[in-house]
Amino acid sequence: MFRSMGIASSGLSAQRQRMETIAQNIANADVTRGPDGTPYKRRSVVMESANANNAAFDIGAPALGTGSATSSSSVFGSAPFAVPATDDGRRPIEVPVLAVTGGSAGIGVGPNGEYGVRVAGIAEDQGEGKLLYEPAHPDADANGYVRYPDIDTTQELVNLMDAKRVYEANAAVFQTAKSMLRAALDI
Repeated sequence: MFRSMGIASSGLSAQRQRMETIAQNIANADVTRGPDGTPYKRRSVVMESANANNAAFDIGAPALGTGSATSSSSVFGSAPFAVPATDDGRRPIEVPVLAVTGGSAGIGVGPNGEYGVRVAGIAEDQGEGKLLYEPAHPDADANGYVRYPDIDTTQELVNLMDAKRVYEANAAVFQTAKSMLRAALDI
């Protein structure tokens, strides 16, 4: 029962970060000059399946379902939710998942103990972006062209709706698992 709640919560966290990244792309669709002097680069969330090697919980303490964390910062004031800092000082969103223990192979557990999903990172688009002729723009080059980010807001909105639907599906799974657990406790 807790395994299904862990899978759903990992999906909720991953889709939340995906929605935040898409919203950031939409908000910066017209930014022609960032802090580094170049146009904003479109970002996308890269996800991977969580397993014993990359899950937020250590499988060393299966009785509690949590273990010791290896980093020094804590998200919820608890070591199992600790996340490492990146090179630029920001903290990535790590999806908390429970350790996979017991069970038979092939029933909800992959060959490497996959359990849920985690955000592997944020990828930046390496494209040049689109050029528009706007000679009066302050960022126009000598020929009057301005380089804009390569962001299609329509496609970003479609991606946002997709992420919202997946988030809602994970929330429904979590609520169902919670109801089943509550019913089992009432027996």
